[in-house]
Amino acid sequence: MSWSSMSIQLLGGLALFLFGMEQMADALKAVAGKRMKNILARLTANRFMGAITGAFITAIIQSSSVTTVLVVGFISAGLMSLAQSVCIIMGANIGTTITAQIIAFKITEASMLMIALGFGMLFFIKQEKIKLYGGILMGLGMVFFGMTIMSNAMQPLHDYPPFLHLMMQMGNPLISILIAAAFTGLIQSSSATTGIIIIMASQGFITLPTGIALAFGANIGTCITAILASIGKPREAVRAAMVHILFNIIGVLLWVGFIDQLAQFVTWFSPRYEMLTGTAKLAAETPRQIANAHTLFNIANTLIFIGFTSQFARLVEWLIPDKPLDESMLTTPRFLDKELIGTPSLALDRTRLEIGQMGQQAQEMLVQIMPAIFTGTRSSLSQIAAMDDTIDITHGQVITYLGQISKQSLTDAQTQEFTTFMGAANNLENIGDIIESDLVELGHKRLDEDVIISKKTQEVLINLHEKVSAAMDLAIQAVTEGDPDAAQQVIAMKATINRLADAAALYEAKRLIAEEPKRLQAYTIEMDTIEKLKRIYYFARRMSKATIPQNPSQNND
Repeated sequence: MSWSSMSIQLLGGLALFLFGMEQMADALKAVAGKRMKNILARLTANRFMGAITGAFITAIIQSSSVTTVLVVGFISAGLMSLAQSVCIIMGANIGTTITAQIIAFKITEASMLMIALGFGMLFFIKQEKIKLYGGILMGLGMVFFGMTIMSNAMQPLHDYPPFLHLMMQMGNPLISILIAAAFTGLIQSSSATTGIIIIMASQGFITLPTGIALAFGANIGTCITAILASIGKPREAVRAAMVHILFNIIGVLLWVGFIDQLAQFVTWFSPRYEMLTGTAKLAAETPRQIANAHTLFNIANTLIFIGFTSQFARLVEWLIPDKPLDESMLTTPRFLDKELIGTPSLALDRTRLEIGQMGQQAQEMLVQIMPAIFTGTRSSLSQIAAMDDTIDITHGQVITYLGQISKQSLTDAQTQEFTTFMGAANNLENIGDIIESDLVELGHKRLDEDVIISKKTQEVLINLHEKVSAAMDLAIQAVTEGDPDAAQQVIAMKATINRLADAAALYEAKRLIAEEPKRLQAYTIEMDTIEKLKRIYYFARRMSKATIPQNPSQNND
C-alpha cells in the first residue's frame, strides 16, 4: 500500500471538495444574498416561520455561523429579540443537512460534465446572473469530483486489517461522536466531516448506526466554530453562540441512547437495494440513510425544542448576564462583522447600519453645537469636540471594512452601494471635523473675546441651523434606508438654504453698524457660523446625490 499516494489523493480530494463547497456557496450568496436579508427583516414572531427561515438561509449559504451572525445584527439593531432568534438558530441546523442530502445523490459520474458546463457559463457568457449560476454548477461539480478522488483513494483500505479493526472500534457511539466532534472542530467545517462520513459509507466501511453517531459528533464539533466566532464580540453575539451550543449538545444527549431505533426508522423509509448483499448492499444504501437520519434528527430536535424558545432565551441570559459598558467598547463597531465579508450583500447591509450609527453621532454634535456657540461653557464645547473622536474611529473602521468588501466579487448594484457608503462615511467624517475644528473654535472665540450674541441674531442663525439639521436627517435617511425621496428633498433644499444664508448675511451686514460693544468681533463669529452651516449642508447634499444614479450633465454640486 502506497501511503504517500493515498495521502496525496485524500488531501487533494478534500481540497477540491472544500473549494467546490466554497465556490458554490459564494455564487449562491451572490444570487440570493439580498433576498436572505429581506426574508429575515420581514420575520414575524411565528416560531415555525422563524425555524423555516433559518433552515432556508443556512441551506443557501451553507454556514450556520453566518446565519447566527445575521441574527446577532438584527438583535443589536433592536429588530429581533433573543427569543425570536432561538428558533432561527434551531432552523439553521436543519439547513446544514442539505450538504449531506446533496452528497448522498449518486451523481459523481456527472461531476466532470457539471464542471465543464459551469466553466462555460462562468467564462464565456457575459450575463451576470448566468455567470453566477455557472459558479454554482461548477462548484457542485467540484464537490462530486473531490468525493470521487477521495473515494478512489480509500479503495486499498478494503484489504488493510488495522483500518478495518479501527472501523470496528467506531461501533461504540461515544467514540464515534468524540472523533467526529474533534475532527469537525479541527477543520472548522461540518460539511467536510459529513462528506467524509458519506464517502466512508459508500465504501462500505461504516454501518448506519456508526454513521449516525459520527453525524452527531459533527453537530457538536460545529459548536467550536460558534465559540470562536463569538470571542471578543458583543453580549448578543455570545448569547446567540450559546444558544447554538446548548441546542446542539442537548439534542445529541437526547438522542444518543436511541441511535439504533433511529437507524431502524430511517431504514424503513429510505431506498433499498434488495438485489445486493453484504458490503455492496451496505455501500449502496447507507449514504442515503445517513443523510436522511441527519436531516430527521435535526428536524425532530427543532420540533421538540421550538416550544421552549423563551425558556432557552432566559437560560442564556442567566448564563451570560448583561454587564456595564466599558469605555473602550464605545468605539467598537456595533454592526461590522468579518464573518459576513464573504457575502457582500450582507456585509454592505451591515455597513449601512454602522453608517447610521455614525450619522446619529454627527447629528447629535450638530444639534448641540448652536446653543454651545451662543451661550455654552468651555466644558460643553470640549464635550462636543470629544464626540468627533468616536466619529473618526468609526470612519476608520467603516473604510477598512469596505476595503475588505471591495476585494470580493461585487455585482453592479453592490458596487453602487459600496461607492455610496464610502462617500457617506467620508462626508460624515468631514461634517464632524467642521463641527469639532471650526464651530467649536467659534464658541471658544466668543468666550475669549467676551462677545454676546443678541437674541435676534440667535433666532436668525437658528432658522438656518434647523434647516441644515433637517437636511442632515434626510441625508442620513437617504443612505441608511435607500430612500430616494429623502435624497431628492435634500437636493431641493439648496435654494431654501441659500436664501436663508443670504438673508442672514444681509441681516449681519445691517447689524455691523449697530451701536453695540465688540460688534466687529460678533460679526466675524456670526458670519463664520453661517459659512460653516452652508458647508455642512454641502456635504449632506453630496451624501444624498450619491444615492441617486445621475446623468453626467447632472453631476454638479
